[in-house]
Amino acid sequence: MTRLFYKDKPIIGLDVSSTGIKIMAIDTKKWLVIGYGSLDLDPAKMKESLEGTSNFLAENIKDLLKNSIVGELPSNSVAIAIPTARSYSRTFNLPISVEKSLKDAVTLEADQYIPIPTSTLYLDYEIIERGAKEITVLMSAIPRVIVDKCTKAAEEAGLEVVFIEPSIISVSRLLTKTEEGNLPTVIVDIGPENTDIAVVDNSRIRVTSGISVGGNTLTLDIARKLGITVENAHQLKVFNGLSASPRQEKIKKATEETLKKLLTETRKVIRYYNERISDDRKLEQLLVVGSGSNMPGIGEFFTDSLVMPARVASPWQKLDFGKLPEPARQLKPRYITVAGLAIVPPKEISND
Repeated sequence: MTRLFYKDKPIIGLDVSSTGIKIMAIDTKKWLVIGYGSLDLDPAKMKESLEGTSNFLAENIKDLLKNSIVGELPSNSVAIAIPTARSYSRTFNLPISVEKSLKDAVTLEADQYIPIPTSTLYLDYEIIERGAKEITVLMSAIPRVIVDKCTKAAEEAGLEVVFIEPSIISVSRLLTKTEEGNLPTVIVDIGPENTDIAVVDNSRIRVTSGISVGGNTLTLDIARKLGITVENAHQLKVFNGLSASPRQEKIKKATEETLKKLLTETRKVIRYYNERISDDRKLEQLLVVGSGSNMPGIGEFFTDSLVMPARVASPWQKLDFGKLPEPARQLKPRYITVAGLAIVPPKEISND
């Protein structure tokens, strides 16, 4: 988590992804959404805005705040999530003797693990477990250019940025509170273009990975293999999916290659956790989130393939929209990341 400064005001969440932006405010005492909104944006223009000189992101945050808010936002203090694929997170063990020089030890680990110079990164870390001989450290790093671009865009829109973190950490925060996330859990976050995979144990991220296929990939698979329009393919995906129906076998066959890639990467993450992180804490569940989780039968697919209880996460059983008009059922999953940002208590943010 990159902490920028602290203001004891309600925090709103802003999720900046490769395909759009989402915003949300939550009354955490009542677990009530009090304001939200989203804009779908051109991926190429978003990429240019995060890496180049374009003002596209700032202009669309302004547009979102002015024209697309359902309900209200209680402050201008904002926490931002960036795509996990643009970040680096790693959990590792160190001898307890290095704690006095922990910053140097973490920097050395980052130099070995991260393929770009640490001088180009914002690096954050914390001790998440302490044993008799070892400490377990969670490290997160985000390229400075992306943090700076997001911060500048938000500030141009009149927001005060209090911290920035990878989106998978936001997701895990919400699931820990709403889906028995204290259990050793695999999270599969299927976005439009990418899928992030993580293991959370004792409410902490232990290992992350990602793959460049997502919900849009599945839609295009169906369109291409069945010879139908992308729009019709999307309808088949969100209304039929992998569940029993006359077209079940055709949809399964059309999406088989992409689902196999998701499964292979998930197995790698599970194996890494079991072999290097914990050989005594059995993984208890797999939770599917993200816009791609709106495919019926996706939970059962992971259950059958991994022989592990799997389901689509549904934090909305605890977190509700009250009197606000709700997003369509198939659109709710897109708000899980930003909800995870919006539940951060202001007192947990400091200038460490």
